[in-house]
Amino acid sequence: MQNIGEEICGEYLSHILRCDFITYNIVNPDIQGEIDVVGIKLVDKKIYVCEVATHTGGLQYVTNKRPDDYNRFYSKFKKDIEYAQTYFEGFIVIPMLWSPIVKISNKTAKYNTYSELIRLREKIKSEYQLDLQLMINESYNDALDSLKDFASKTTSAFNSPVMRMFQIEKSLDKHIKRLKKRGLIE
Repeated sequence: MQNIGEEICGEYLSHILRCDFITYNIVNPDIQGEIDVVGIKLVDKKIYVCEVATHTGGLQYVTNKRPDDYNRFYSKFKKDIEYAQTYFEGFIVIPMLWSPIVKISNKTAKYNTYSELIRLREKIKSEYQLDLQLMINESYNDALDSLKDFASKTTSAFNSPVMRMFQIEKSLDKHIKRLKKRGLIE
């Protein structure tokens, strides 16, 4: 079962990027590990392989008391990309990292999570000629806004609790504005 961050990613792939198929926690049959979210867009022959880390205190994995974001995600995306290239030959592979909060440290900091993700993006570009999309900070927020906007324009109920909540939130906002405009509430 997917977690809330994976569901947000999947709903974005479905409603905003218009993928035909979304699946969660795909076990790679060749190696140990799983892909958090996969979206397939048949008409464009695209496959989105997404890793999701929903940490409200900021992204930072640690191994042996040392930051390990670069190594952890490089290992994951290497497996994800090779899986997609093997089983979806002829598809454009689009790797994505979804994390709402990634701290950006000053230049003198000993460790900078954001810089490590940029280094990761450069490594994937040089090794696979693919652009790792970092759905972090502002772009994560923009994705949430796109989903909320989509939900506000849909009148039928969503099966997804996330989308249903966005729909209710936007409907409530409209309702409150109407009541205020008519002077029925302050």
